Amino acid sequence: MAPHGAGARTPGRLLARLCASPPPPASFQPARPQLLPLALQPPTLWCQRLAWVDSPRSGLTSPLRALCSPSCRSAGFWRPWIDARGEKEEAVPQHAAEAVPLKQGRSLMDWIRLTKSGKDLTGLKGRLIEVTEEELKKHNRKDDCWICIRGFVYNVSPYMEYHPGGEDELMRAAGSDGTDLFDQVHRWVNYESMLKECLVGRMAIKPAILKDHREEKKVLNGLLPNSQVTDALAKEDPSSPSYDWFQTDSLVTIVIYTKQKDISLESVIVDHQDDSFRAETIIKDYSYLIHIGLSHEVQEDFSVRVVENVGKIEIVLKKKENTSWNCLGHPLENHNSFIPRKDAGLYYRKCQLISKEDVTHDTKLFCLMLPPTTHILVPIGQHVYLKLTITGTEIVKPYTPVSHSLLPEFKEPVLPNNNYIYFLIKVYPAGLFTPELDHLQTGNFVSVSNPEGNFKISILQELEDLFLLAAGTGFTPMVKILNYALTSIPSLRKVKLMFFNKTEDDIIWRSQLEKLAFKDERFDVEFVLSAPTSEWTGKQGHISPALLSEFLKRNSDKSKVLVCICGPPPFTEQGVKLLHDLNFSKDEIHSFTA
Repeated sequence: MAPHGAGARTPGRLLARLCASPPPPASFQPARPQLLPLALQPPTLWCQRLAWVDSPRSGLTSPLRALCSPSCRSAGFWRPWIDARGEKEEAVPQHAAEAVPLKQGRSLMDWIRLTKSGKDLTGLKGRLIEVTEEELKKHNRKDDCWICIRGFVYNVSPYMEYHPGGEDELMRAAGSDGTDLFDQVHRWVNYESMLKECLVGRMAIKPAILKDHREEKKVLNGLLPNSQVTDALAKEDPSSPSYDWFQTDSLVTIVIYTKQKDISLESVIVDHQDDSFRAETIIKDYSYLIHIGLSHEVQEDFSVRVVENVGKIEIVLKKKENTSWNCLGHPLENHNSFIPRKDAGLYYRKCQLISKEDVTHDTKLFCLMLPPTTHILVPIGQHVYLKLTITGTEIVKPYTPVSHSLLPEFKEPVLPNNNYIYFLIKVYPAGLFTPELDHLQTGNFVSVSNPEGNFKISILQELEDLFLLAAGTGFTPMVKILNYALTSIPSLRKVKLMFFNKTEDDIIWRSQLEKLAFKDERFDVEFVLSAPTSEWTGKQGHISPALLSEFLKRNSDKSKVLVCICGPPPFTEQGVKLLHDLNFSKDEIHSFTA
């Protein structure tokens, strides 16, 4: 195994041992490492992921991304993203627990500084080794803790005091494979970069018989091969999708056959730039990817059409030149793959900041414009990740897109390709991410990921009573749910929002909520303040049995009901417990997570 970190002494020899190919271009985005047998690793994979690590020990530069962060309130096995200075977001993970207070000098920024200090954090003096299962098991103490994530082994002992989830959370995976624990809450965090200076090496895995994929690279009559599906997946639902393509003098149409009837425009995400074409289709909990280097150039403008009753998606590209294509193109990374969505990783595109408006004293409405070469519609109740580079490290946080407003007269006009996306974001002056976001000027760019989330719009169908419980920016997922329920659910009798805040000045879109309640008799809103002024005549306090029992009244005992809840972990956890105490079933409760 090639050494890592000794490049300051022998950079040429290091690169030569890793691979002979040149450094990746500036736009290179490495794929997340997977736990593959060594024989299945592409020849340059190790080089691409490790050779250009930005390290004071090696002097080499890295394309690896440090994604830290959904919410500072996040809990679970791995939480390197939490800013100890208190920045929080609107969504929280399931089974969230309180973060463990960190010692002075143990914040996220302190960890970043330590990783750039040149200190040997692995104890191997820059060497990379292959680690057997037997060797991994030996390192199971707090002062000598190795953890494997997707085939890569890290010495996390130096990180113990910086982990907001506490040492015990890390020790759950000490001396073992922690991939499953990692994936339970935040699989998207780029541990490769956050822990790159703690990298011990790669697991030594017995080589497997290499399948001959040479036939898959052939182009037959202009048609690229069918989906690469594992034997296990082929035996399960959903059925494996397929695709085809055809052309006219001026157009190229790519057709995806999903073999599902619940497909919509939200199910497909398209990005094309230069000669690279990428289309990801979400089919239940699976991801089907078409990723092709097109054989000819196409124009920016394109269209997407879905034939729902047969589950067919048509993507129409416009040729730059009216010439006949002999083939669609050549396959790129992960082309024609059909894998569980949780294993697909996140894809980002750069979006331009169009405007930001004050909503409250500390919350703003940000408007971003998607590239003209992107088609993406974020499903109701789902979130995306925004990514910025801060002090040389890429930081990521989740946000739920909202409508431009709650009232029809203030809604955005119909725009081509739905190119605008809005976010209500609270700016924390002492935070790490939101001040940087707030400092962006109109015309600057922010990277936006594909959507994620487990909320299914189908649970709103045939509802009679919808109750929304929100605290602070936990209001954001409720915005589109509220809009959709009032405009698209004929069976709906009542929608009620109980909105918890600290003071009146903290209430987001108060006037719009009150106007909506006045205009639509099906909608009621109640504001609850925890620190009101003496002039406040409304409800006050925190979430409690008394407040909920009075608020959550069904139209009838048999009416179909749903309660959605989002806010800080203590609010959400207490709320869910109280809902169960009030005899709401698990199927009648949805708590938002990120």
